[in-house]
Amino acid sequence: MQTHIVPVGFDYDRLIAPLIRDQRDVDRVILLGGAVGSESNVEYSRNLSETLEQDFRNLLGADTERVVVADVYDYDAAFEQAYELINAELDAAADSEVWVNVSAMPRPVSFAFATAAHSIMIERQEDRERIHTYYTAPEKYLETDLAEEVRAGKELLADLQSDGEVDDERIRERHDSAADLIAEFDERGTTIGAKEIGGKHIVELPVASFRSVKPFEEIILFELGEYGEFDSVSELAETLARDMNEEYTDSFRSKVIYNVDRLGPGGKGYIEREEHGKSYRTRLSRIGQLWVRAHAEDDSLADRG
Repeated sequence: MQTHIVPVGFDYDRLIAPLIRDQRDVDRVILLGGAVGSESNVEYSRNLSETLEQDFRNLLGADTERVVVADVYDYDAAFEQAYELINAELDAAADSEVWVNVSAMPRPVSFAFATAAHSIMIERQEDRERIHTYYTAPEKYLETDLAEEVRAGKELLADLQSDGEVDDERIRERHDSAADLIAEFDERGTTIGAKEIGGKHIVELPVASFRSVKPFEEIILFELGEYGEFDSVSELAETLARDMNEEYTDSFRSKVIYNVDRLGPGGKGYIEREEHGKSYRTRLSRIGQLWVRAHAEDDSLADRG
């Protein structure tokens, strides 16, 4: 059961196009809607929600539900709502996965839902792989085109006011171009399309651990960052002992194994382990890679001694 939680703002394509283009399984969709700005903004967002609801059903065959966010700028309330929604979807079925789209709606809602998803991942370690947050970049922003049309209209009006000698064809071109753009804006919202990044239309956001990394764990992460991957934890321990000018003993190997376990999928999530015969290939997870990159200036062979 693939459930997508989709906060709806003023976008259409970014909320449904990536799922269609990447041929994602979508069984259930929860569309979040709330009052944003003026009455016309609220109506516009509501109309988009109705269109998305129909298209998720017709194009992807998904069951849809619309949920109201009472105050889109109340982060705490949005976090609480997200926490309850995600947990409820996970509890609904043992094979359920929850995907949270953070591409649209005011930032407090998107951030609150992303943070809630991350918190649940930490609390429900056994369900960590069943929870995902993702973002989709637009191929094009319409605001700049709208601005250019307004500017061109302003220049046209200035010409009309100054001499009254404006070619009818020029007036017709400006009118048709503006009419087409407004029609597209009314249909698509403020953006068009879903941009492909790294061969995919969805950029999954990695989850940071809420627990601190201990000194020896840091050394292991930096070692993996330097070498990339080891065929086994024993190979990692041997290389680490050499780089630290330590004697490779059973005790040292056990220490490395213990700390790799703490950093692995069942622990802090900074390391991935893939079964390979009787051993496990060991590498950094994506969040582990980001951690090493962010702390690169802290690493030195001297510190390892």
